[in-house]
Amino acid sequence: MLSACETGVGDISSGEGVYGLQRSMQIAGAQAVIISLWKVNDEATQALMTYFYAFYLKNKNHRKSLLQAQLMVRKQFPHPYFWGAFVLLE
Repeated sequence: MLSACETGVGDISSGEGVYGLQRSMQIAGAQAVIISLWKVNDEATQALMTYFYAFYLKNKNHRKSLLQAQLMVRKQFPHPYFWGAFVLLE
């Protein structure tokens, strides 16, 4: 989980794709990485992370846990700015 601002942003290299934090994690062996695509709100991100880990402890499924967490945060913060920045890379 890379929950800081813009962890999915990186430099584009011809033929290689995007170099950035997420690529480093994948090269290091991470099976899945959750990144943010833009600057995120602290309060909404804290809620999202809390929900994500609670769901993940129950079902051990990254994709399902992120979706459930985003749906929960969406109830409190309806605009996608607050919950849409986070994506899962597998």
